[in-house]
Amino acid sequence: MGQYLGDPARHFFMTRSVARTMGLSLSEEMQAGTLDAAAYARMVTNCRGCALVEACEQWLAQQSNLVNTPPPGCCNGETLTKLCRLH
Repeated sequence: MGQYLGDPARHFFMTRSVARTMGLSLSEEMQAGTLDAAAYARMVTNCRGCALVEACEQWLAQQSNLVNTPPPGCCNGETLTKLCRLH
């Protein structure tokens, strides 16, 4: 059997929320050419398959300021960190 993937809409917004918490707008990254549609789609799919969804939601709820790092164990952490370094 294949891996269960979570709700696409939920994980789309979670991916965007983690990026925003890191000071990134994924829409702006796409407009700037630093993130293409396929990479964005992979990020959402990665999030959909992550086992740390509840921990991520708790992490997001605890953030009140911009942060430099993604939540611990984030499956998109490397991509998000690379995008942050471009700014």
